Amino acid sequence: MTITIGVHSSNPSLYHLYHLSRLGLAQEELAPLGERVVFHPYANGVRTGELLSQGVIDFGGTGSTPPITAQAAGHDIVYTAVSAPRPEHGALLVPEDSPVRSVADLQGATVHLAIGSWQTHLIAKALDDAGLSYATDITAVPGNDDSEKLLRTGAVDAWIAQGAQLAAARRTGGLRTLVRTGDVITDRSVFFARRDLAESRPEVIDALTRALQRADDWAAAHPRQAAEIAAADLGGSADDWEIALRTLPWRIEPVTDAFLAEQQEAADIFHRTGFIGRPVTVAHARAGAAADKAA
Repeated sequence: MTITIGVHSSNPSLYHLYHLSRLGLAQEELAPLGERVVFHPYANGVRTGELLSQGVIDFGGTGSTPPITAQAAGHDIVYTAVSAPRPEHGALLVPEDSPVRSVADLQGATVHLAIGSWQTHLIAKALDDAGLSYATDITAVPGNDDSEKLLRTGAVDAWIAQGAQLAAARRTGGLRTLVRTGDVITDRSVFFARRDLAESRPEVIDALTRALQRADDWAAAHPRQAAEIAAADLGGSADDWEIALRTLPWRIEPVTDAFLAEQQEAADIFHRTGFIGRPVTVAHARAGAAADKAA
């Protein structure tokens, strides 16, 4: 059997597992089980649930929002592991001289962000905590390569940045952190699989989780090399990437009730604001949950 791992640049663990494939980390873990590993690169992590459902990939990872939207779209996924919290992974930025001093001041603001990513979870939860709504109190616009420039020129009011872009923006100066990610959500990387694989071959899931941790161990021990790989592939400077990568925990953890509760809170906010069209029971994305529900 061949196990297809989906990979995109927004998930650091999978990204480095893919770029370290020459070391055979995933294959070494799966070979004793009689499995072969291939990688399927794609650009947008929001598509992960769809690709799992279509059988294009068997295993993937994103931030916190895509598995919720996948469930809302009817894709039968199973959470398999999460990263440790990433409190410094991103931030909601405003210009230093902006009159926006709190999240409550964002009412009526235009905010650039990666819609459908963990950034939607961040802004929706921050607004909800402030008594505002993602659907009605801000204008959410997909971020792009010009987001920082638009923020600095006043064309947009706020921008959620992450990784090397955040490091570069802070190095340049002139911007203020309105919301630190860790003040609102845990912002974990989230790994999930097709239900048939997760439930029928748990040993494969365990092997994939070990491979992810081995990739994380390498990145933690070689931050400069990891930064140079990212800079050469994705752009930006190796210095900014190194700053960004050093903020990550590089630790894989099991799925816990506390994690599922945070996901459920996000799902409820998303449904209440119309970001997803139907309610989602996050606990149904646990192995065995479908059988329990039917019983």
